[in-house]
Amino acid sequence: MPPFRLAAIAFAAFAAIAPLTAQAQAPSRVEVVPLGTRTLTGQEFLRGQAGAGRESLIAGELRLPAGLRPGQKVPAMVLVHGSGGLGGSADQWARELNGAGVAAFILDSFAGRGIVSTVQDQTQLHSLAMLVDSYRALDWLAEHPRIRADRIGIIGFSKGAVAAVYSAMTRFQAAYGNPAHRFAAHIGLYTPCNVAYRGDTALSPVPIRLFHGIADDYVAIGPCRDYVARLVQAGADATLVEYPEAHHSFDNPFGPPLLNIPAAQTTRACRLAEGPDGATLNAETGAPFAVAADACVGRGAHTGHNAAAATAVRAAVREFVTAKLVN
Repeated sequence: MPPFRLAAIAFAAFAAIAPLTAQAQAPSRVEVVPLGTRTLTGQEFLRGQAGAGRESLIAGELRLPAGLRPGQKVPAMVLVHGSGGLGGSADQWARELNGAGVAAFILDSFAGRGIVSTVQDQTQLHSLAMLVDSYRALDWLAEHPRIRADRIGIIGFSKGAVAAVYSAMTRFQAAYGNPAHRFAAHIGLYTPCNVAYRGDTALSPVPIRLFHGIADDYVAIGPCRDYVARLVQAGADATLVEYPEAHHSFDNPFGPPLLNIPAAQTTRACRLAEGPDGATLNAETGAPFAVAADACVGRGAHTGHNAAAATAVRAAVREFVTAKLVN
């Protein structure tokens, strides 16, 4: 059975058991579609080698909100999952967005590539490759008869937040995007901000919102504080909202309050920078960085649902999306 059909079956199962909030809403229509993309290494991506890597076929699931009038077009959000792949939390976010009158496009960067999880081995897929996937999702949505091409945003979680946040960079847009299509809003939850890319403060003139738990020991909050400060200094509309006592994946209602993941591969202690010819360097040592070998890479981290922070972030995202995409 094709991977995207398996993904649809999995989501149907989650939808059947997922508890709905007062504002969450089931979709009026669901479309599961294949997306052509490429699988690039980090160095190929940073070199701007759009034709490098291998051709790949991934999938996405579009959920249109209820109550659409004939011919009506609605805003949309692309959802980009983290290292654990798609789960019930994505279903909840899609329902929240549908409840706000926004279509949700749930992107699956893993199944079509034969990946289940990168939690223990991040070398299976570079985070920047998922940025290419996000641009292809944007292209598809922009041509959809039910979607407003000028009101498409993106939200990403952990590994997927790299795509959600850094897709705002004009350099990456020029190399991998379509000049006719631009995301209208960018949201990252517990974003890995610890790589300083060349030109990473030159962005589209659209808002960026980051949300992060202070207790996160999987993806450290410090680099995001620094990055947002640099963005604000450069004149960008960027903010970081911090949640005390919130761990990684604090918004996931299907997780326990605290879960230890001893095998999780984490770069929380790494500060990295783009070097010559698309290389990624350890910013402290100046040596080439390799996730499988660098001493700054660790093992072991926690995730945990925080009900108060989850409620707050859903309200904040809904308010932001409504203000920037709906109204």
